[in-house]
Amino acid sequence: MSKELKEYGITHEQYNVLRILKGRYPDQVCVKEIACRMIEKSSNVPRIIDRLETKKLVKRNTSALDKRETVITLTPAGIHMLEITTNKINVLFEETIELDETNASALNNLLEKVREKE
Repeated sequence: MSKELKEYGITHEQYNVLRILKGRYPDQVCVKEIACRMIEKSSNVPRIIDRLETKKLVKRNTSALDKRETVITLTPAGIHMLEITTNKINVLFEETIELDETNASALNNLLEKVREKE
């Protein structure tokens, strides 16, 4: 998967952040929530966001509710990048993993339960 993402100039961690943001789009997401939802818990989320912002895939703002908090949202370029890379990754997974829609949905529900416990 990293090889496929590298073709587009993003890392697995950056892709993960884009997916997290897409799950809440068009709402903004605070950096702390992104960090909690990351697959790799040791990831340096502010650094990842810096790189995504440099690539104009995300936009960083100050929260309207709490001026101390930074919130992130996807840009149109970020949405486009996510669509392209997700399509590429889906093809890769379809070629290597056979998971029907029912099992994929069950797996997703289990992962959500795990995330809720964190």
